[in-house]
Amino acid sequence: HKSECEPFENHDLKCESSIGDGELDSQTETETEDGDSPYNHPIKEEHGDEVHIQMKKEDDSAGSDDTESDGKPHAVTRPRKRSSMCSVCKKTFYCVYYLKIHMRQHTGEKPFKCDVCEKEFSRSGHLKDHMRVHTGEKPFECNVCGKTFSVSGHLKRHMRVHTGKKPFECDVCGKAFTQSGGLKKHMRVHTGEKTFECDICEKTFSQSGSLKDHMRVHTGEKPFECDVCGKAFSVNGHLRQHMRLHTGQKPFECDVCGKTFSHSGSLAKHNMRLHTGKKPFECDVCEKKFSERECLKRHMRVHTGEKLFVCDVCGKTFVQSGSWKKHI
Repeated sequence: HKSECEPFENHDLKCESSIGDGELDSQTETETEDGDSPYNHPIKEEHGDEVHIQMKKEDDSAGSDDTESDGKPHAVTRPRKRSSMCSVCKKTFYCVYYLKIHMRQHTGEKPFKCDVCEKEFSRSGHLKDHMRVHTGEKPFECNVCGKTFSVSGHLKRHMRVHTGKKPFECDVCGKAFTQSGGLKKHMRVHTGEKTFECDICEKTFSQSGSLKDHMRVHTGEKPFECDVCGKAFSVNGHLRQHMRLHTGQKPFECDVCGKTFSHSGSLAKHNMRLHTGKKPFECDVCEKKFSERECLKRHMRVHTGEKLFVCDVCGKTFVQSGSWKKHI
């Protein structure tokens, strides 16, 4: 933007040219004398609600009323002035230039257009950042791991990976996140909001990534392949779980007995069956209760008479696999 912003109407105010495009919250003002003043180099000192501005005069001729007896310029003390206020959200600014930029948040005005893809932006700085998408330029480098970024804000977020800082905390359960987007997604767990809907089966999801994974059920796509045995999966998380069969890794440990498991679900079943004594799965025929859903499923065959296990020698059928194994 211009090195000096436009003056306020009916005020002779100019903002300091060194302030960046995005620093809209705490700009301070530099007042100048009337347009015909010979003073044009303000040296500003702030004290409470007053601004002391020492004006350096270009014309050092003696005898001026604006200099002290020793020839030094005197300090001009004026009360601090609050500048214009946003009529929509009441936010105040010391410079009309920054108020003008701020107003675009409310009006939706986007005067800066990319000449490559025609995407529009409300600030010139945002367009400048965007252009690096087309040029491939990544001038912001992490001094820890060397990863580079096209936008300084992305580097700032990345640094939390190294620092462990998680400034965004859920006010419901206290879980913290490195990025505001992560917190926003997490809040849907509490609200139950599911804004992403499958246009084939109409199943809804709280995360766009979950919908993307789900769509592979319909397409049959399995892009995640095990480089050991070649088995393919539709979800990356399923591949990670599968890899533990090859590595032997069991990262989930029971905090009661210390037994470890390769899957979190297996740990949950273990706790339910052995330590909590809870049996949440109840047969709606005989009301017998089970600690696992699979146990209830097997039990239901007693009522349905379904016999899935067949002896390939004599053809006898069995309800339970255990009975079938004993027969063999």
